[in-house]
Amino acid sequence: MDFPILSSLVWLPVASAAIVVGLPRRRPELVIPVAFGLSLITLGLAGFLVVDFTAGDPGFQFVERTSISADLGIDYHLGVDGISLFMVALTAFLLPLSILASTSVEHRSKELMASLFLLEGALIGVFLALDLALFFVFFEVLLVPMYFIIGLWGGERRLEAALKFFLYTALGSAFLLAGIVFLSAQANDQLGNITFNYLDMLDVELSRTAQFWLFGAFGIAFAIKVPLFPFHTWLPDAHTEAPTAGSVILAGVLLKMGTYGFVRFNLNLFPEATVELAGFMAALAVVGILYGAAVAIVQPDLKRLVAYSSVSHLGFVVLGIFALTSQGLEGGVLQMVNHGLTTGALFLLVGMIYERRHTRRIADYGGLQKVMPWFAGFFLLTAFASIGLPGLNGFVGEFLILLGSYSRHPILAVLAAFGVVLAAVYLLWAYERVFTGEPDREENQNLRDIGLREVGILVPITALIIFLGVYPKPALERIEPAVERVLERIEQRTDFESPLRLDDIAEEIR
Repeated sequence: MDFPILSSLVWLPVASAAIVVGLPRRRPELVIPVAFGLSLITLGLAGFLVVDFTAGDPGFQFVERTSISADLGIDYHLGVDGISLFMVALTAFLLPLSILASTSVEHRSKELMASLFLLEGALIGVFLALDLALFFVFFEVLLVPMYFIIGLWGGERRLEAALKFFLYTALGSAFLLAGIVFLSAQANDQLGNITFNYLDMLDVELSRTAQFWLFGAFGIAFAIKVPLFPFHTWLPDAHTEAPTAGSVILAGVLLKMGTYGFVRFNLNLFPEATVELAGFMAALAVVGILYGAAVAIVQPDLKRLVAYSSVSHLGFVVLGIFALTSQGLEGGVLQMVNHGLTTGALFLLVGMIYERRHTRRIADYGGLQKVMPWFAGFFLLTAFASIGLPGLNGFVGEFLILLGSYSRHPILAVLAAFGVVLAAVYLLWAYERVFTGEPDREENQNLRDIGLREVGILVPITALIIFLGVYPKPALERIEPAVERVLERIEQRTDFESPLRLDDIAEEIR
């Protein structure tokens, strides 16, 4: 295929940002429609990418490669496999919904839309980059639009939250840059030429000590992004103070850069360190699962409750990754997408109710299902998906993660299962306090139910939640080959042997 679809996905949002900024300021009513229309073009390209992607191929597809600097060994190298495919699609899917959720923003709406587009382009670049220098550039560039989204359009403590977000992630990036430079130097010594190419790095032989140091350098950067306990403290403030669109993209996609980084780089480039540290990483993940859920239970702020739920749910993703089994890793990659949908939907719902009441305190609500029945229905379905109710998307990912991790870390898997119970506690208790009973407060008695625009936001994301819960096969058959390739590489480079896969068990039975 000659059409550079991957480059189009990266740079079309950048062009869209320029177009939006160029709109006449005297016509503010054009900003949202134009931005929404432009975002649909990127979404269409992402949809085509998913449909045209060859299921069963573990390698990178639609590859584009051009030398940027031969002397420095830096290439413009893009490619997509089953691990990155749905993260690209999720980014393109959530942006139009975030734009529709921003109609209440009147202050510098053009700049907000441009920042969202720049963030989208950088995020897609992170998931497609196959050159570590290029990856690092995208990894860093997205900090700028996210900083301004929180700092300019956030809540009362927006500047503090934006600065905290920037400092934490910049600190992690310093470790990542040091690791990339050292890895490139090792590649130069062994291959005879300077390179930052990811595929070249796979052939670099590293000592056990070097692998541990590099695992730590890369791992700190990715752990902060996840955020993995105890690097999570920037997240609740950033989520709480960010505008709705910022929270949706932050929770839905940006946090997944950390889990994606673990799968793409740590597992593949440092297999020996991965095997030896897998138990430690899984233990940290379980601590995050239980801690995030326990803290979410006592939150008086609805948005902050959803923020802490991300700490818990992403702990499941990390647990699946470091189970080092096909089921666990497959479930972890799928759960990245599932979490983006369910938590993105929860932030959209919280934003809708905030626009009506201008408060996020759970105690300020009560009885809303009497006055907003459709809104209550969407919220309850999304909460069930986040809990992991069978038939909805959250169940598939969590089931695979627990199944895969039990064979490697049975005690940790059992403890993690309590996180599912705690999720039911904080989400259903929040639903009870906000929606059940009588709307005793006068401010709650005349709230309008969701309108046409909000239905247009919620129906597509709800449809995907149900579809992936009932029929996850199209996603899993694209994810599985890439996951198997990661595990095969670990087995080839170490004495580690992954537990029997489901296919292997079925074959032995036959």
